[in-house]
Amino acid sequence: MTDYKSFFDEIKNKVLSLIEEASSIEEITEIKNKYLSKKGEFSVLMSKIREAEDKKAFGEAFNNARNEIEATLEAKLNRFKEEKLNESLKKESVDITLPGNNYKKGIENPFYKVKKEIEDIFVGMGYTVETGPEIDSDKYVFELLNIPKDHPARDMQDTLYIDDTLLLRSHTSSVQAHIMEKAKGKPIKIICPGKTFRRDDDDMTHSHQFAQIEGLVIDKNINLGNLKATLELFAQKMFSKDSKVRFRSSYFPFTEPSVEVDISCFNCHGKGCPTCKGTGWIEILGAGMVHPNVLKMSGYDPEIYSGYAFGVGIERVTMLRYGVDDIRKFYQSDIRFIEEFNKKVEE
Repeated sequence: MTDYKSFFDEIKNKVLSLIEEASSIEEITEIKNKYLSKKGEFSVLMSKIREAEDKKAFGEAFNNARNEIEATLEAKLNRFKEEKLNESLKKESVDITLPGNNYKKGIENPFYKVKKEIEDIFVGMGYTVETGPEIDSDKYVFELLNIPKDHPARDMQDTLYIDDTLLLRSHTSSVQAHIMEKAKGKPIKIICPGKTFRRDDDDMTHSHQFAQIEGLVIDKNINLGNLKATLELFAQKMFSKDSKVRFRSSYFPFTEPSVEVDISCFNCHGKGCPTCKGTGWIEILGAGMVHPNVLKMSGYDPEIYSGYAFGVGIERVTMLRYGVDDIRKFYQSDIRFIEEFNKKVEE
């Protein structure tokens, strides 16, 4: 009968001798691959167990030899790794007495601070935030908003066209048109923040690019009182707890009735000051009840559903909030301007 122990001891001693002579991690890895890998010599030997006269004796001798080789390999490999680490630590010593690097934390542009706060206020009222394309078709920017081709109301907006049907949106009301179309006659409660574009001269209060947050609510039994209560709550959270809202009659083609919305001056509380130009009121946004034609074009029955819409300029609110006198400062990337707002928006 074959002496399996002696057979495997001979192979084991040969491999242990090779491990002892190895002088690098690479040599140890080569030995491991040659003898212990899936295609190594021990794997080949294990496949011969089916031919063994005594399978139990074969298996015991095989396992004992393999386990001892694995343990010796691992021990020497760890020793080499430790030596290599110690050598690296000696070469890469760090002088802990040197001063550290100080990294200055960036500052958020006040425009984005106010944008986030406005979104948070309306999300807290149950609105969802929706966005849409900045390049849109005439259908969504005008036609579905009760402004057909050749309508005089188009002259109210100096629009930037790309071709006969595509243009840079002149208001985020186009997003509302998309959402109404997708809603298929179901209730809506959304705000739509985003950039808008108009062919305009850049000066202290105007820019060819500016941002709006528009809101839209459509449901049964929505009225002008709901709109006023919503905007008054917004004003109180954004400006002052005692803010009041007043409506002045106006005209927008997609709302009827339409209103300009003023808030009581948060600086003088209605007494009159330079901020409100002595009137006690500040014009803040436009709003109104959704026009029945707009409802019909988007699949709503105006006999059952009604709604309100409003639009507020983010730069306008930020300028009022912080006393900024020039809208262009928001876009000039002047770090000196931004550093003035290295604080949280005041309560």
